[in-house]
Parts: sequence; C-alpha cells; structure tokens
Amino acid sequence: MTNVMLNAVVPNFTTVTTDNKTIQLTDYLGKNVVLYFYPKDNTPGCTQEAEDFRDNYPQFEALNTVIFGISRDSVSSHDGFKCKYALPFDLISDGGETICQLFDVLKPKNVYGKESIGIERSTFLINAEGVLIHEWRKVKVDGHHLDVLEKISAI
Repeated sequence: MTNVMLNAVVPNFTTVTTDNKTIQLTDYLGKNVVLYFYPKDNTPGCTQEAEDFRDNYPQFEALNTVIFGISRDSVSSHDGFKCKYALPFDLISDGGETICQLFDVLKPKNVYGKESIGIERSTFLINAEGVLIHEWRKVKVDGHHLDVLEKISAI
C-alpha cells in the first residue's frame, strides 16, 4: 500500500477499535474524519491530547466530524485508556502498523540513547468525500485541537 497523499482519496481500510468493533473508513463517508496518531496510551502528552479532543468533542460533532486516536497499543490497552479518561471517541489498535505505514507516521526515534522506530505524533483531516485535505506532522500537543477545529470550521 502506498502512502496517502494530500488532496487524494484515502484508500479504504478495515480495522479494530475499542470495544472490539470492526470498522471501515468508508463507513464514515458523509462525515469529516480526524485521525490522530500518538505514541502510547497513558503517557503524559498522549493523555493530554486525548483529553483536549475529549473536552472539545461536542464542537467536533457539531461540525459533522468523528475522531479516532491511533497507536500501536493493543485493543485491551485502548479500552482501559478510553475508560480511564472517559473518551467519547474510539481508539484504533494498529499493532500491525498498516495504517501507520499508509500515513507514513513511523519514524526513527532516539530514546535514552537507544534508536527505535516509533509513531511521530501526527493528525490527518479527511473530508466527507474521503479526501485527505490537511495533515499536521510533528504535532505539539498544546493547543493542537484548536488548530484542528479551526481547519474543520473553514471547510
């Protein structure tokens, strides 16, 4: 599968979310879709990002938008994270890294002198026709949800 390009239709994919639901991206045609990729459940930055999207979820809903958080954590880990922070949106487990590769978010990281491959915090906005219309890479959590809301409001 090749990487998705801006202003192109995102290839359909099937995946498993929290509560062990199987979904396809095409299930959401007619709605805007925010896919935000984050490194790991229950870490400070990832928790703050999830809480920011949670606290502003009614504004996203009012703009005909659904949100999915994506990491390589298991569905079980996601279920605990979603429950612990009362997240109103589903989390996608991408342990096989298929969606991560589609959006090219796996990057070399250096943690405590050890090189590894991890998720670069990134967000993608797909419009109601299934077209990738905006991407944010190397996301800084603080205020990021406001940037996403602003972009959706301009559609």
